[in-house]
Amino acid sequence: MIFLSREENRIKGCLLISVHDAAPTDAVGQLTAFRQEFHRCLSHRPDALFELVDALLCGDGPVISLPELSLTGEHRRGHGSLYAALSRGRIDVDRLRTALASVTVPRAADGRIVLAVDVTCWLRPEAHTSRQRVLCHTYGRGKDTHIMVPGWPYSLVTALETGRSSWTAPLDARRLAPGDDTATITAGQLRDVVERLIAAGHWQPGDPDIWIVADAGYDGPRLAFLLTDLPVQILVRMRSDRVLRRPAPARTPGTTGRPPRHGGEFLFGDPASWGEPDAATTTDTRLYGAATARAWHRLHPRLTHRTAWISQNGQLPIIEGTVIRLSVEQLPSGGNPKPVWLWWSHPTADSHEVNLAWQAFLRRFDIEHTFRMLKQTLGWTRPKLRDPEAADRWAWLVLAAYTQLRLARAAVSDLRRPWERPMPAERLTPARVRRGFRNLHSRTGSPTAAPKPSRPGPGRPPGRRNNQPATRHDVHIVTSPNTSPSDKTKRISSSPRPRRTG
Repeated sequence: MIFLSREENRIKGCLLISVHDAAPTDAVGQLTAFRQEFHRCLSHRPDALFELVDALLCGDGPVISLPELSLTGEHRRGHGSLYAALSRGRIDVDRLRTALASVTVPRAADGRIVLAVDVTCWLRPEAHTSRQRVLCHTYGRGKDTHIMVPGWPYSLVTALETGRSSWTAPLDARRLAPGDDTATITAGQLRDVVERLIAAGHWQPGDPDIWIVADAGYDGPRLAFLLTDLPVQILVRMRSDRVLRRPAPARTPGTTGRPPRHGGEFLFGDPASWGEPDAATTTDTRLYGAATARAWHRLHPRLTHRTAWISQNGQLPIIEGTVIRLSVEQLPSGGNPKPVWLWWSHPTADSHEVNLAWQAFLRRFDIEHTFRMLKQTLGWTRPKLRDPEAADRWAWLVLAAYTQLRLARAAVSDLRRPWERPMPAERLTPARVRRGFRNLHSRTGSPTAAPKPSRPGPGRPPGRRNNQPATRHDVHIVTSPNTSPSDKTKRISSSPRPRRTG
């Protein structure tokens, strides 16, 4: 893919750059081209930010603190410049998003692109001086234990691979600020990602539609309505207590009054309301036994002018789709297998398409491996940053480091431990690729300049108190403005209560 000029290839004011044009097509060439383009995305303090990413990639073990990254050989600057780069550095995020969308994108077995979207939280319970914290939903150690912890939620969009793999391709990350409507922000995020993939040439007219898979926390019909003009199909999980409606029956001649817009009810918890499925398939699996999927066509939710549809003018749309019920014989843990309900924006899917759909949805859980790699190995949530803007810069640096690991996947050698089994190059995990990245670093080169000698500042004299304490900020309870008028103003104060006197 060759772009002719900078003026001819722009999308929403952002320059489109193909990293495949600057170097050969082998793995080292693509990695080198991406590193050069990534350095161009760093608009202020680029060398310090770039060497910070190299320290992430060439470290010996999991990242536990930022100052220790400055001790690696690839980071030639002091720990002071590291913090200064995160606080006062600048990243051209739009250009970096374009660079991430221009590299090779993994595809499913049938050649289509499958995107997964999910929210992960950077928990900051004790950061009382940090702005824009919201209560994040987390799971406790006990059964059905849900805990709300203050933090910064991030919405990530990744491209999924086929088969059992711990690799994904992160394409975008956005922090959800207080007052954001999650459905609207996610729809806008997915729209930008799909448009960038189309502009990069990964999807062309005639190719199969892009699938977007999400968990039960997302409103699938709402996403399908907001993205109806794009070549995408939405596949989301639904709760087992949902109630959908069938198409409206044909109007009987001679009847008067307003024609009905909805048919009979389809209750997920009542098998008597299901009727005969329109499509069914059974697949033998190694871990779960026989997996049976039954599908019913043209089912839609009955929408009302509340929550996300409160600002919709006129008559609400009817968004039809296919409902899939997936059941298995057994679980590897020996527990009781519960059925999984899926809603697909494809209203008339046949048996073959249903079989592909539920298998693509199960690949959505690969994003959990990416979250674990970003947090536990690359140390995404380790720094104790105060400003949310600095947290966003650090998040993009971590995503750029993970993308370099994915590009180096076929070029590094397996430096396995004595107790580990040998693996082919295509089966290496991200952590094992990171072990060999230091040997590949010398072949890719570094566009950074040599650091200039400097002296540390004098700092605050010993014994003098801090007369400029940081401002303490409240924790926001809700992240959606469409919940209710009274919930918008709810806050939790992070300041200590004053003591009673007298």
